[in-house]
Amino acid sequence: MNHDRAWVKAIKRCQIRQLKHVPGVLLILVGLLVGSRWLPDQAGAAELPPKLREQVLQIIRENPEVILEAVQAYQQQQRAQEQKARQAFLQQARTNPQALIGTSPTEGAKNGKIILIEFSDFQCPFCAKANVTLKQFMEKYGDRVTLAYKHLPLTSIHPEALPAAKASWAAAQQGKFWEFHDALFTNQPRLGEDLYRSTAQSLGLDVAKFDRDRTSPAAIAAIQQDLEMAETLGIDGTPFFILNGEVLAGAVSLADMEAALAKVK
Repeated sequence: MNHDRAWVKAIKRCQIRQLKHVPGVLLILVGLLVGSRWLPDQAGAAELPPKLREQVLQIIRENPEVILEAVQAYQQQQRAQEQKARQAFLQQARTNPQALIGTSPTEGAKNGKIILIEFSDFQCPFCAKANVTLKQFMEKYGDRVTLAYKHLPLTSIHPEALPAAKASWAAAQQGKFWEFHDALFTNQPRLGEDLYRSTAQSLGLDVAKFDRDRTSPAAIAAIQQDLEMAETLGIDGTPFFILNGEVLAGAVSLADMEAALAKVK
């Protein structure tokens, strides 16, 4: 009975949102059939009762041509929403770049008129390569550009990305983010517990506090903020840069960064 009610509720929700849009209804039916987690009422639920399951399958059999259309329509809607959010974000980056820094660590110019936001992953080889270029760029333009670091650990492919991000956040609580940041990229092949602790010791950090901070809820919350910003922008790879609304992705060259700077000055 609970499954029946969930099914009816799902159909009603779809009808309210999409008004007789058949592909949308079928998409929800498919979700119910496979236990989709985009339906809160179904999260963690058991399989549909056999009778109801057969009814759902019958609806799908009678409308096979619109299943793909339903999925494509949903994907298009998601892309449109992401694009709208991204444009709003980039507009803010142009008009009020300082507001995007938040609590992120920064270096370079103090006036905050030109902000370079970097989304990076300490285990990403392209980020390590881009960091070399970034250092050259900041040596030349650090008197007028403010660099802000945002965490984007790609945990699905880089198992040490999140531990490294939390360790760098903990170092930042003792004023040593950039020194720790440089050590992680310089020693990228050695990322792991031994490197985090030895680096903390070599930088003169209070290691007990460092350990507490990197395992604290505050560390996760700070990284999650950056992840949410990246999601708003639709970023799915690192490194990624935004310079007052100008977007650069990948291991960019110094010439690429200088070209972007020329556009925003």
